[in-house]
Amino acid sequence: MVGRGERVAVVGPSGAGKSTLIGVLTGSVTPTAGAAQVLGADPSALSGRALRRLRARVGTVHQHLELVGPLRVVHNVNAGRLADWPAWRAAWSLLRPQGLPEVLDALERVDLADRVFERTERLSGGQRQRVAVARVLVQRPELVLADEPVSALDPALAGRVLALLTELAAERGGALVTALHDPALALRHCDRVVGLVGGRLVLDAPAASLSAADLADFYGVGA
Repeated sequence: MVGRGERVAVVGPSGAGKSTLIGVLTGSVTPTAGAAQVLGADPSALSGRALRRLRARVGTVHQHLELVGPLRVVHNVNAGRLADWPAWRAAWSLLRPQGLPEVLDALERVDLADRVFERTERLSGGQRQRVAVARVLVQRPELVLADEPVSALDPALAGRVLALLTELAAERGGALVTALHDPALALRHCDRVVGLVGGRLVLDAPAASLSAADLADFYGVGA
């Protein structure tokens, strides 16, 4: 269980099930056993409008980003607010971008304000990753789910982006659940660490009770 205000890092070797867990929480993966409760609902039991309403309350940074390359950065960022906009406003925004001050503020926070009108496909991998984060920033969700949100960023920028995501989750008293490959980032930015190996939960402890050596031992077990 993840409580309101918690910052939970999900760690584990490649293939441990981190992305699958995030997928179950977003409703894009149906569990073969058991069920997940997200903001009081089971995503796998929802469809159509009910699932869209739940996803509007959850901000997700996907591992594969799910950006539309030919669109300009402003449109990909504004996609974080489509659930709150009527169809006419979403369509009009493609011609005349709406909410530009909020988009620029989000992009400024991830050092991309100068790329607001650039085609997204022209950006580097790390820049596209930051666009995906900016999309969640404008959404202002109740829960933030992030699957390797800083994998393409240098250490300094990775720390800043994780700090932004934790601040965003805290703004509405929500929680952050993020899959991370770097144990140091997990210990620095999260207050709880959950470890998976082969799809099984083998570690669940407060970050303050763990050391870098503890996580090194954990990865040794999972290797």
